[in-house]
Amino acid sequence: MDLGAAFDASPNAYVLLNTDLVIAGANTAYLELVNAKREQIIGRPMFEAFDSGPSDEAPENVRQVRDSILHAIKTGQRDHLAIVRFSIPFEDPTGAVIYEDRFWSATHTPIRDETGKVALVLQHTTDITEIESLRHQVGAVTGETSTALDAALGGGVLARAQQVQQSNRKLEIERRKLNDLFMQAPGFVAVLGGPDHVFELANSAYGQLIGHREVLGKSVREAMPEVVDQGFIDLLDHVYTTGETYEGRESLLQLQRRRGGDLEDVYLNFIYQPILGEEGRIVGVFVQGHEVTETVKADQRQRLMIDELNHRVKNTLATVQSIAMQTARTHEDPASFAETFQSRLMALSHTHNLLTRSHWEGADLRDVLQHETLAHGAHRVILNGPSVALPPAMAVSLGMIFHELATNAAKYGALSTGDGRVFVDWSVQDLTNRKLVIFWREQGGPSVTEPSRRGFGSRLIERNVRHDLAGEAKLVYASDGFNAEISLPLDRGDGHE
Repeated sequence: MDLGAAFDASPNAYVLLNTDLVIAGANTAYLELVNAKREQIIGRPMFEAFDSGPSDEAPENVRQVRDSILHAIKTGQRDHLAIVRFSIPFEDPTGAVIYEDRFWSATHTPIRDETGKVALVLQHTTDITEIESLRHQVGAVTGETSTALDAALGGGVLARAQQVQQSNRKLEIERRKLNDLFMQAPGFVAVLGGPDHVFELANSAYGQLIGHREVLGKSVREAMPEVVDQGFIDLLDHVYTTGETYEGRESLLQLQRRRGGDLEDVYLNFIYQPILGEEGRIVGVFVQGHEVTETVKADQRQRLMIDELNHRVKNTLATVQSIAMQTARTHEDPASFAETFQSRLMALSHTHNLLTRSHWEGADLRDVLQHETLAHGAHRVILNGPSVALPPAMAVSLGMIFHELATNAAKYGALSTGDGRVFVDWSVQDLTNRKLVIFWREQGGPSVTEPSRRGFGSRLIERNVRHDLAGEAKLVYASDGFNAEISLPLDRGDGHE
């Protein structure tokens, strides 16, 4: 059978549209109904070929038909227009184009391709202009609609259909507004239906939370398998079974937010609320909430910093006490004691400033060196080595060590003369068990001899390296300049502070 011939021979008016609303075909009955020739409309957008004329009602007429077609494409289901007003162009005897108002009843049927995707829409159109016109004429004469005539011509049925259509249109507009409100809400929103918790709605924020997965029509267990063993499905089951609302506060959820990625810790404030259907029966669960991961982590960091601050204050006070006692032993003169004590406190303060900038998460070795030697001239202290991240305790100890080395160099060593220089080189050795090695070399200063007694500076260096940093220090008083070699482990892993 030639289906094309059957389509064209049908007395019913049909037009075929693709999903871009371009006219792909029309039978003879349709062409006669709309007063058009096939070559005039095939391949043209539907609402370019037919725009309902220049009247004020034209945009609304076009919108009704367009919305019905798009609804059929989107849902894959037939969509009906019981009655719609649409103007058709005709030529009068003088050749001028005029528009005649017509009343139509239309059905839009989606046609799927072999993959099941909607590819075309078939519009079946019936011209009901004469029935509608006659009904209004009778009403104008009698002041009321004739029941017998309505029954004969279907006018009453059409009037009721039109009222239903208008009501449905209003409901559809409200539904769309509500849907847009959900979709644009800043918090995540989802509607889960039935005992299996199938996604019926999920807004943009929910999609962002779960990595923009396709979840509609899938159960939570199927769409988000990583949450199965985390207790959330049990909570949904409880809400669905008992009707009791559940509220979660700063609840930890591990989600795969990137396809193929690792699970990430996410903290949520959320509510599960039962959705009641007919006769008060629970038909689903409404999910609403906000991600509070950054807030929770900020609180955790703040608590950690407070604990760290208490710990640091105790350590700092102990360090200050030690500095005061050791400085007092080697300075009988109060003025000399005050000067030396103040300089050592300033060294401690410099390192603390560095650590404060990083929220006490650590400091770079080069930054610590620069802070403790900058006062002696950047061109006189040459630093050479890679970036090395120091934990807070190590940064504080090395800051004190570098201060003592720089102070001694300024008093007795290379920095005490105009031509002297200090070279500081460092490297990280044995990457499987990392060790930081620092070389401090002074050149161009006065001749150096080993002191007869160990001062506070050398004791502080040796104590800090061995006790606080679990390392080794070699201090060499060579005739051509003082040298120090300090080696210490970078990965102690013992929590020592």
